[in-house]
Amino acid sequence: MLNVAITLPRLARAGGLALLLGGWLPVASALTLEQRQALDLEDYRVSDPQASYFDVKARMALLEEQDNSILTQIQDSLGEGVSCRQLLQPPPITSQMRIPGFYPSPEEWREASAPLFEFEDSVSLLAGTFVATGDDYYANCLVRYLDHWASQDALTRFHYEPEEPQAWFATESMIFAAALAYSVVRPEVDGLEEPRQRVERWLEDLALEHSAIPGDAGNSCCNNHFYRRALYASTVGVLVENDELFRFGVSAIHSALNDMTEQGAFPLEMERGRRATHYQNYALLYLITNMQVIARQGYDIFSLKVDGKTIHDAVDFTMSAIDDPGVLGDMAPSEQYRGFLTDPQYFSWMEVYQSRFDDPRIADFLEQRRPIYNRSAGGYVTLYFMAPGAQQHLELEDQSRKQQTLEALNEADGVSLIPDNGGPQ
Repeated sequence: MLNVAITLPRLARAGGLALLLGGWLPVASALTLEQRQALDLEDYRVSDPQASYFDVKARMALLEEQDNSILTQIQDSLGEGVSCRQLLQPPPITSQMRIPGFYPSPEEWREASAPLFEFEDSVSLLAGTFVATGDDYYANCLVRYLDHWASQDALTRFHYEPEEPQAWFATESMIFAAALAYSVVRPEVDGLEEPRQRVERWLEDLALEHSAIPGDAGNSCCNNHFYRRALYASTVGVLVENDELFRFGVSAIHSALNDMTEQGAFPLEMERGRRATHYQNYALLYLITNMQVIARQGYDIFSLKVDGKTIHDAVDFTMSAIDDPGVLGDMAPSEQYRGFLTDPQYFSWMEVYQSRFDDPRIADFLEQRRPIYNRSAGGYVTLYFMAPGAQQHLELEDQSRKQQTLEALNEADGVSLIPDNGGPQ
């Protein structure tokens, strides 16, 4: 049993970032430890620590003037508000976290994960309500909420063994949920200097402690969980102006493009068999969001090529696999699990991607699934990223599901029944 709070900060502070750029890579086509450490990323530096993953002021100004029915419904739902005092009532998680795996014990996993999901929903709700209303009450509440956890060193103790990584997995999304939400409100918070300093120090310590574990060879060292760690590394790196953390985030993009096949498939996600398409999409959920964070620092990361391959190849392959699993060929069974297609949160990356590029397949796909909310990887992404002219109304043929989604947003319950957003492997 590993008590991360005791064993890892010294390692991380004393050179653990060499580990952050490392890990074990199991497949011949993947970057080795030495190759990843040798990546020339010195040109990547935090240039604007105040920049969130979207232009918050510009988006709030647009929302004040738009008349799109979908965006207006989300604004109205969030505009009903939430009690800061009520959100502060649940105690932070300070005990040694130990969470059963999802696939062998789904009910036990859900029960153990519920407080974690509540945290993610709460921080995303406060950031979203601030954007929807412009009321700094919610921005200040988010700082107070995070300080409530930071002042008690929450999340710094969790059980980790290669055979029992679930608590480590679960902490991933809590870190980037907090960091992304905090990045939205921080520039608009006046005062609260000491709480802000505690929150930022806490997030940096969490990122360093958590990332100092390289993960299991052939698995969490290098697959979608590596991309999840990279997302919080980039986001926290920006917040605290830690260039090494930021570069760790960038290294995941280089690694993903290097490991990707010429068709655009991620080999380690293809190894998931009947869930290969699901995990290919799941990898993009974190890669694209991470690239958005990096791009907001002034880097044309979406144009990055590694051996002629770009992230657009992965997007093309994913959309093709969703449409026709036969494109997987010999990499995975053609009879693919399709249940994830009914849950909008898995496609929050598409809102981000579509805000930069115009892919007709994604446009059609999103029309059936908006509004999209992801409790940890971006929050209210339709509110933050959808162009008002992209879609005027919810699709009538699936109106009942859309109404359920809006009700969930209103209740700040999100889509907390979905396992993979919590991180099972």
